[in-house]
Amino acid sequence: MKNNRSPLVTIFLTVFIDMLGVGIIIPVLPALFFEPETSIVASSFTSDQRSLLYGALLAVFPLLQFFGAPMLGSLSDRYGRKPVLLVSQTGTMLGYILLALAIYWQNLPLLFFSRMLPGFTGGNIAVILSSIADLSDNTNKAKNFGLVGMAFGLGFILGPTIGGILADDTVVSWFSAATPFWFTAVLTLLNVVFVILAFPETLKKRRETAINPLTGFRNLALSFGSPNLRRIFTVVLLLSLGFTFFTQFFAVYLIQDFAYSEKSIGLLFGWVGIWLAITQGVIVPKLSKRFPPQQILTYSILALSVSLMLILIPNNDLLLYALNPLVALAQGITSPNLTATISMQANEDQQGEILGINQSMQSLGQLIPPLIGGYLITINTTMPIWVGSGLVLMGWVVFVVFFGPKKGKA
Repeated sequence: MKNNRSPLVTIFLTVFIDMLGVGIIIPVLPALFFEPETSIVASSFTSDQRSLLYGALLAVFPLLQFFGAPMLGSLSDRYGRKPVLLVSQTGTMLGYILLALAIYWQNLPLLFFSRMLPGFTGGNIAVILSSIADLSDNTNKAKNFGLVGMAFGLGFILGPTIGGILADDTVVSWFSAATPFWFTAVLTLLNVVFVILAFPETLKKRRETAINPLTGFRNLALSFGSPNLRRIFTVVLLLSLGFTFFTQFFAVYLIQDFAYSEKSIGLLFGWVGIWLAITQGVIVPKLSKRFPPQQILTYSILALSVSLMLILIPNNDLLLYALNPLVALAQGITSPNLTATISMQANEDQQGEILGINQSMQSLGQLIPPLIGGYLITINTTMPIWVGSGLVLMGWVVFVVFFGPKKGKA
C-alpha cells in the first residue's frame, strides 16, 4: 500500500480540531443556562424550564446530524472525500461564529441555529471514517480508526481547559463566554486551509448514490432490513444510547453528589481524555495486531457496561479519579473495533454509505438521552448512568449472541 502518512496526519488534525471545539463547549454552554452572570435565558424561566431548554439545545445537534451525516457520506462516495470535507468544515466554522454572535447579542433562537447548522453540515465523521477506510485494509482498520480516537482524546483533554480559561474575564478583562468560540472558529478556518493544501483525495472509485434529506430514515430502514446490518447496528444504537446517557449527565451527577465546579469537571474530563488518548494511540494498535475486532469487542463492551456501574461507587475524589480511567479504557478499545467491524460489512465503494448509516444510528442514540435524561435526574442523579450501563449491557448480549468469536465473520 502507498504511503498514507500525509492524509492520516490531516485526518488526525481535522478530528483533533473538531473535538477541541466540542471540548471547549463543555464548560461554557451550561453556564449560559444556569449561571445568572452569563445566562442568556430570561430570569422569568424556572429551573425546570432552563433544564428543558438545555436538553433541547443538546438534542438539536444530533437531530440535524441524523439528516446531514448520511447525506455527506453518500456525497463523498459520489464526489470524493476532500470537497465534502471542506463543505463540512466550513459549516462548522460558521456555526462557531454564529454561536459567538448569539452569546454577544443574547439571542436564544440564534444560539439554537448555531448548533443546528454544524449539526447538519458538520456531521463529517462519516467522511473522516470513509477516508480512513479508503487507506486501510482489514489488518489495520482498527489501528487506523484508533487514530481518530486518539485525536478525540487529545481534543477532549485540552478543550474544556481552554474553554474555561478563554471564558474567564479574570484572566483577561475582555474575555467572555463568546471568546472560546471565536478562537475555535479561527482554528477551524486554519484547518480548512490545511485540508485544501495537504489532504489528497483518498477515494479510488466513485459511486453514484441517491442524495436525499430523508436518507437518515432510509438508513434506519436499511439497517434493520438486512439480517447482518440489523444485528450490528442494533449493537451500535444500544451502545450509543448508553454512552450518551453517561457523557450528557455525568457532569450533573458530579455537581449534585460531589459539588464539583466547572473547573473540577473540566479537570476530571481531561484526566479521562488522557486515558482515552493512551488507549487508542497505544493499546488499540497493539491489540489489533494480535486479535480480530470481534474477539476484542466480546470483552470490551462488557467491560464498558461494568465500568459505568463502578464509577457510581466512589464517595471521594481519589477513588473517582482511580475508577474513571476504566471507562476510557473500555470505550477507547470498543469504539475503533466496532467501527472496523461495521466497515468490513461494506464493499470498497460503499464505505461512505455504510459509515453514514453508522452515523445515523449514533446520531439517533445521541438524540434520545437528552430528551428523557432530565426526567431521570428528578428520580435520582445516578439514574441516567444506571440506564446507560444497562443499555450497553444489552448491546453486549446482542453482540455475543450474533457476532461472538464462534459465530464467524460479522
